[in-house]
Amino acid sequence: MTGGEESVLLHTAGRAGHITLNRPRAINALDHEMVRRVDAALTAWEHDSAVETVVITGAGERGLCAGGDIRAIHDDARDGDGTAAAAFWRDEYRLNARIARWSKPYVAVMDGIVMGGGVGISAHGSVRVVTERSRIAMPETGIGFVPDVGGTYLLSRAPGELGTRLALTGAAIGADDALLCGLADHYVPSASLPGFLGDLAELPARAASARYARPAPEGELARQREWTDSCFSADTVEEIVRRLLDHGDPVAKETAETLLAKSPTALKVTLAAVRRARRLDSLERVLEQEYRVSCAALTTPDLVEGIRAQVIDKDRTPRWSPATLAEITDTDVERFFDPPGERGHDLGFGGSGTAGRR
Repeated sequence: MTGGEESVLLHTAGRAGHITLNRPRAINALDHEMVRRVDAALTAWEHDSAVETVVITGAGERGLCAGGDIRAIHDDARDGDGTAAAAFWRDEYRLNARIARWSKPYVAVMDGIVMGGGVGISAHGSVRVVTERSRIAMPETGIGFVPDVGGTYLLSRAPGELGTRLALTGAAIGADDALLCGLADHYVPSASLPGFLGDLAELPARAASARYARPAPEGELARQREWTDSCFSADTVEEIVRRLLDHGDPVAKETAETLLAKSPTALKVTLAAVRRARRLDSLERVLEQEYRVSCAALTTPDLVEGIRAQVIDKDRTPRWSPATLAEITDTDVERFFDPPGERGHDLGFGGSGTAGRR
C-alpha cells in the first residue's frame, strides 16, 4: 500500500510492515489523522500472518517525529473549547498503550529529532534503535505543558533522578544517554540503517538488531549522575533550583537557569506527575493521569502563551502566568490531578493494563 502525498505511508517488504510518517517539512509532527492511520495499520497487520514485524520511520532527513501538531492544540485552546485537543490526545495516548503491548515486534527507528509525541510513538516499542543523529526530548515545560504520551512513565523509571531532570528541563539527549535512561535498546550508526531495514524483510527483528548494533559514543548524563541525583531528589522545584545553584559544577548552574526560564506552573505539575507516575503500576494508569493533566492544561494561560512564544511568533519570550514558582500553591497543582469523574476525562482502559513495555 502506498500513497503519494499522504501523511502516513504504508508498505510491506518481506516479513516486515513499514509505517513511514510523511510530513517531512514539519519533521513528521503528528496530527489526529496520522494517529488514526497508524492505529489502523496496526489493526490491519495484527492478525496478518505475512507480517511478522512492524517498523516505524520518518520521512526526510531531520527526524522521526518532532511531536504533536501543537499549532492545532494552540488554536483549540485559544479559540475553541478544547474538545478537539482532548480527542486527539485520547486517541494518541491509547495508541501509545497499544504500541507497548503490541503482540509482534515493533521496531522504532529513532533517527534524528524524536520529541514529545515522537517519543510516544517510538519509545514504547519493543525494539528501539537510535543513531548518532538522535536527539530525544520531552520539551513540554518550555511551552507551558507537561510531559505526556507516557513520557512520565518512561522518565519516572530512568535510573536515579535522571528522568526527573529530563522531564523538568526538556533537554535533548543523544544515543548513549537514551540507552542509559531506558528510552532505547540499540545503537545503530545511521550509515547502517539501509542494511538494517533491508534485513528486516528476512530476519527476525532482534536478530537484525544484533547484527547491526554497535557501542554508542559516550554520552553526558553518566558523568553528571552524582549532582543530578542529589539536586533533583528534592521535594520541591524551588529546592531543586537552590541545590543546583549551590553546587559547584557549572553545568548544574546552567541547568538551574534553564529551569527558571520554563513555565513555573508546568514545572511544579511535572515534578508532581513524575513522582506520582513512579507509584502507579502500569503504563495505562500513567496515561490516564497524563490525560487528566493535559486536559487541565488546556484551561491555563501558559499553554497558549508558550506555544505562541516558541512556535508561532518565535520571540522566545513567554510571559508566564503566574510568573514565579512562589506564586503557585499546592492547591493549584492538585487541580491538574482531579479524579476523572469530576471532568469526564478518561481513556477507557477499565481494569485492563500492562506494566509497560514487554
